[in-house]
Amino acid sequence: MSKTALAADTKAPIAYFPEIRTLADAPRVHGRDRPNEKAFHFEGRDTTYGEFNKHTAQVANGLAALGLKHGSRVAYLGKNSDRYFEILYGAARLGAVLAPVNWRLAEPEVVYITNDAEAEVVFIDDHCAPLLTRIESQLQHVRKIIAMDPGGAWESYAAWRDAQDDADRRVPVSRDDVAIQLYTSGTTGRPKGVMLKHSSFSAFNEYAGENPGAFGADMDWNKWDSDDVSLVAMPVFHISGTGWGIVGVYSGAFTVVLREFDNAAVIETVRRFKVSKTVLVPTTIQMMLDYPGLKGDDFASMTDFLYGASPIPLDLLERAVKMFNCGFIQLYGMTETCGAVTYLPREDHRPGNPRMRSAGKTIPGAEIRILDPESDTVYPAGKTGEICIRAPGTMAGYWKQDDETARVIRDGEWVRSGDAGYMDEDGYVFIQDRVKDMIVSGGENVYPAEVENAMHACPAIAEVAVIGVPDPKWGEAVKAVVVLKHGAAADAQAILDYTRARIAGYKMPKSIDFVTALPRSATGKVLKKELREPYWAGKDRRVN
Repeated sequence: MSKTALAADTKAPIAYFPEIRTLADAPRVHGRDRPNEKAFHFEGRDTTYGEFNKHTAQVANGLAALGLKHGSRVAYLGKNSDRYFEILYGAARLGAVLAPVNWRLAEPEVVYITNDAEAEVVFIDDHCAPLLTRIESQLQHVRKIIAMDPGGAWESYAAWRDAQDDADRRVPVSRDDVAIQLYTSGTTGRPKGVMLKHSSFSAFNEYAGENPGAFGADMDWNKWDSDDVSLVAMPVFHISGTGWGIVGVYSGAFTVVLREFDNAAVIETVRRFKVSKTVLVPTTIQMMLDYPGLKGDDFASMTDFLYGASPIPLDLLERAVKMFNCGFIQLYGMTETCGAVTYLPREDHRPGNPRMRSAGKTIPGAEIRILDPESDTVYPAGKTGEICIRAPGTMAGYWKQDDETARVIRDGEWVRSGDAGYMDEDGYVFIQDRVKDMIVSGGENVYPAEVENAMHACPAIAEVAVIGVPDPKWGEAVKAVVVLKHGAAADAQAILDYTRARIAGYKMPKSIDFVTALPRSATGKVLKKELREPYWAGKDRRVN
């Protein structure tokens, strides 16, 4: 049965495949039903669903031969690739868990995450191979390194994979088993492994299939047919990259994967493959709008342009809607909720519509409450509080951090977002500020505690506070406010050089202000709101 027919039979405006209950089922179902249809394209390499099914079975058997089993962790350190998804689904068929590692991180951060995940196998691409060579001796659990690209000191992925048999051994995998462990920074200054279950990635589709009347026509952006082509341009170490790729596989779509976001590559890919759906973040949308020679006709094939990860300036959104002339859908969610829990439909993307400043309304199956951050009091419409979310895709918890899990998940089911906002009378959510100490820069979450920890040991620094300030390109920029030790020189470059060796470049302060003292409360707490206020004066919300 075709994708279109199946969706029509269920009368749901989105793709729904009842046989796909775990990630392990998707390659089997589509490998059986559409073996000759394209699943992926990556840099000149096409993979059909029949080949994808075979390759994921080989990966599962290869990992088993290395001694991995249900619950074992596998790390991927590299840029986007079609073969990343082979590894993801291959691990899923074994009941193992894939932990993609941000390739932009500094060496100490990569060591911490790989060790924290207790990864036994690491898949590495050429870009990250020099880094792994330097840190290999520090990896405590790794027994095998496999190179995505041929050559070098490690066995190549293709040779390793093709040496395995492709028997489908049907290892028992539960919908409640963890499938993917995505790392997010935290207020404690240490990354946390967000454990997402198999069911997290199909909950939205299943709810639609089982409750078709709950979904209106304004949600048909997730209905797929045989003409649709998906583009993955966001990094796979984020839910926006991995999650969007999984959406394509679940739907049996043809997905084009870009190694990383690049203006020219995105434009050429959309033109060449007639891409109809993609997910980007506001910073990348702005980069594309500023690209010389961009024409609206370049995106004539696009039907749905999904965006999220950070608030979008209204003028930027209006420019994008006018230029690309297709359906725009804003999504709001968290890694901890496996992505989107609200959507702003196409119909609300109209110049002058006040709802264009909102994050949209709740996706059926999810719920949002606005709570007093200090209690469980539910606020009425129009009053700003902490956005709390109950959704079927909610994480199983943070890997080996029970206290943090209990702090973030209220009553075992409501996720504290850390975002401050309100809901209007019609259920539209407006994000106004942040409850938690976090900066969103270019779609990346940066936690000040992590930056402060990296800077604090600098010999010149007595005290440091890190804040987010408005930035026209990145949305928000990281700023450090520093109190120097007695007699130390105000050498910003020396401080930045010290910090750069310890954290990823995107977390680095874009600027440093030197002050004689930090403002503090009576209990000694740094008053970051007071530090931030001069930079946000005149703006109607404290996010950008």
